[in-house]
Parts: sequence; C-alpha cells; structure tokens
Amino acid sequence: MRNLKTIQLEDFQNGGLIELKVVPGGIAQERPEPVDRNKPAWLRATAPTGPNYHRLKELTQRLRLFTVCQEARCPNIGECWSHGTMTIMVLGSVCTRACKFCAVDTGNPRGWVDPLEPLHVAQAVAELGLRYVVLTSVDRDDLPDGGAAHFAECVRQIKRLDPGVKVETLTPDFQGNLRSVEVVLEGGQEVFANNLETVRRLTPKVRDPRAGYDQTLRVLEHAKKVRPEVLTKSSLMLGLGETEAEIREAMRDLRAVGVDILTLGQYLRPTQHHLPVERYVTPEEFARYRDWGYEAGFMEVFSGPLVRSSYRAEKVFFEATERV
Repeated sequence: MRNLKTIQLEDFQNGGLIELKVVPGGIAQERPEPVDRNKPAWLRATAPTGPNYHRLKELTQRLRLFTVCQEARCPNIGECWSHGTMTIMVLGSVCTRACKFCAVDTGNPRGWVDPLEPLHVAQAVAELGLRYVVLTSVDRDDLPDGGAAHFAECVRQIKRLDPGVKVETLTPDFQGNLRSVEVVLEGGQEVFANNLETVRRLTPKVRDPRAGYDQTLRVLEHAKKVRPEVLTKSSLMLGLGETEAEIREAMRDLRAVGVDILTLGQYLRPTQHHLPVERYVTPEEFARYRDWGYEAGFMEVFSGPLVRSSYRAEKVFFEATERV
C-alpha cells in the first residue's frame, strides 16, 4: 500500500478556521510551529491533495488572498477545499478582545474598515467557483455596530454575483446588541453562527470578560426569532476541563434557544501563553457526544477531534436541510 504523507495538527488562529483575508500583496507571514509531543495519534490527517485543492490554492495565490490555513497547515484544508467550501475572514486581523484560547492579535483597529472589501470578497468567491462560503471576523468592539452592516454587505455582494452560493455568517456577539444581530441577518444568509465556545463554568476562564455564556445564548435566540427560516449554529471546544454533565447542560441550553446545528472539536493550545489542554478527548467519546446531540434534538451534529466550527460547513448545511 502507498504510504500516505501525514501532517501533525498544528495551532490554528481563531479556533482552527480556514481563514482568508483580502490584503494588498497577499504576503503570508510565517508562524512558528508549536511543539506538543503528547498529542495522540488521532490528531493527524493526510496531507492536502487533489485537483480541486490545487486549483483553489493557485487561485487564492493569484487573487492575493492570505490563507492562515496554509500557514498553519490545517489538517482539514484538503477536505474542505476539495468540496468547494472555505471560510473568509473580513474586517481585518486585529481583535478588540483577548480570549485565552485564541491566538488572533489583540489591539484597537480604531474604526478601520475597508469599504471595498465586500466587493472584493464577492469577486474572489465568484472566481473561485465556491458553492458554500463561511464569513467570519475578529471582534470589532471599536465599531458602533460591531461590523454588522459590513457583514451584511459582504453577503449581499456575494449573492449579487452568484445567487446560488450558500452563505454562513460566523459572527462576533456584538456585545449583545440585538439590533446588530438583525442588521447582519438582513444580508440574506442561509446560516447564522455564533460560538458558545465552552461550558458555563469555564466561560469566565476561557473567554474575554466582554463575552458571556448567556450573552451568546441571547444572540442565537434573537437570530432565530428574527429569521426563523435561517439555520442557527454554534460550537464547543472540548478538553478544557469540562465535565460530561456540563457538556449535556450546554447542549440543552443551545437547544432551548432554537440552535439547529452543533459542532464539537478538540481544543488545542495555540502557544505557551494560552490555556493548556486539560485532556485529549478520544474519538469514541466524540462519537458518544454526537449521539447526545441528536438525542437533544439538533438537526445536525459534527463531532470529532479535528472538527472546527466551520469544518465541512457545506456538508453540515446540506445534511441538515435534508433532515427537514
């Protein structure tokens, strides 16, 4: 049998998303590789390959798109790109918050927004021939609406150039500003996502003080109330010290506010300055948690060590809609 080249799961910015940013020159910055010799064997993936992966890689380089996934060697890049889906990061790379699990740069963007970004993103999506797009961003607490109008305009521009593209918005919590949630939903996306990230007890330890367990639930609840036809989605990182009872509680809380889709994945420490991994959750445990999710009433549950909030987002969406 041919030996498959494997790569070690490395640290991912913003929870391991396949992130793209439209930047002048498209120059990628090198990032040091963390060393964790305790990672179990199941945190490995085959190297990305395939004609569609290579086509998208060439196009992203030509369109001068910065890809964190390529720099961090995300293990899901080949699988996601081969199915014509990726996550685009808008509103810059500087976050106004400092969550203890996330390696995104923290600072004050001072209200900077690229007004042409929605058009450029839409043009890139059209040329890449994507069928499903996830739009995400850093937290932009420096903006009055948290970047909600910019999100909505990106969705509108994508739909204008290709109405057939399905769009998921993985947004910040807008500091709980429900009007901003409404503004985002005016864009016309199919999925609205906001991540709970961890269980209630660990939230103060894991997330920035401006975030909050109940605040996230309110955002998700309002999104479903305003646009009930839009699927809502959230994600939990495991391995931070949560108990199984707390995982079940989080599932119940998400279902209570109408969340349709849940993803569960392994937390990995981005740097030595971030929270340590308390334990590596086994694939068998992830499979059990997936069953719990379906029992709780979620339309679709993706659960596994390599799963991230945007992992195979198009598959999650289409399988969820088929269940309706």
